[in-house]
Amino acid sequence: MIEVHAGSTPLVISLPHVGRDLPADIAARMTPAARAVPDTDWNVERLYAFARPLGCAWLQPGLSRYVVDLNRPPDDAALYPGQVSTGLCPTQSFDGVALYCAAEPDAAEIAARREQYWAPYHAALRALLDAAIARHGYAVLLDAHSIRAEVPRLFAGRLPDINVGTNAGASCAPALSAAVMARLARQAAFGSVLDGRFKGGYITRHYGQPARGVHALQIELVQAAYMDESGSDFDALRAAPLVAVLEDVVGALLSFRPG
Repeated sequence: MIEVHAGSTPLVISLPHVGRDLPADIAARMTPAARAVPDTDWNVERLYAFARPLGCAWLQPGLSRYVVDLNRPPDDAALYPGQVSTGLCPTQSFDGVALYCAAEPDAAEIAARREQYWAPYHAALRALLDAAIARHGYAVLLDAHSIRAEVPRLFAGRLPDINVGTNAGASCAPALSAAVMARLARQAAFGSVLDGRFKGGYITRHYGQPARGVHALQIELVQAAYMDESGSDFDALRAAPLVAVLEDVVGALLSFRPG
């Protein structure tokens, strides 16, 4: 249920929310709307498909975030205190609609999902980062995401097209985030922000430890920048301008050398 590709460069790309699958026993308890997994990071794996031939390591799950959210802490602590939290094993959609028409997961089921699905993803991610460090002396981690442009329950207004998160500068060297933002400033088609509404989730915050050789950042893309948000289909022609920008950003990540 996890797709893993070893790399030859220091860059590891994690795509924790692209999965769409639901185990039958869980799906049977969900509403028809929930089984459509509307809060998926639609087509992000296609946007970054160019990176794998460049030698970037790659990690993506098959399971939906509705089973377990791989970008949440194992203890389900809030990442943004005081704001709505979507949870380790979500029971509501981003819009606040109930996902379950039968029993919601209790503490025992949440613990079992964490052990069965969450832990293997993080073990695989740790292994890819360790391998990059062994080869190069450091690793760069890109945690790749997308979301609808407007989700009033989670944030006010419309997001910028490209949201870069570095845990307020703690998860990577300043030179890395500066290089990324410089690349984004070279184009005018898409708006961008550093450490705005999205400062990085658990993956960025936990693994991004520059002193230990891992420089991590999250990129949250607005889906309207590359697709019709009313559906999930991928239009390569529509997405091409954003892919070109992402190619430039990944180039900056590959060119980065710490210290």
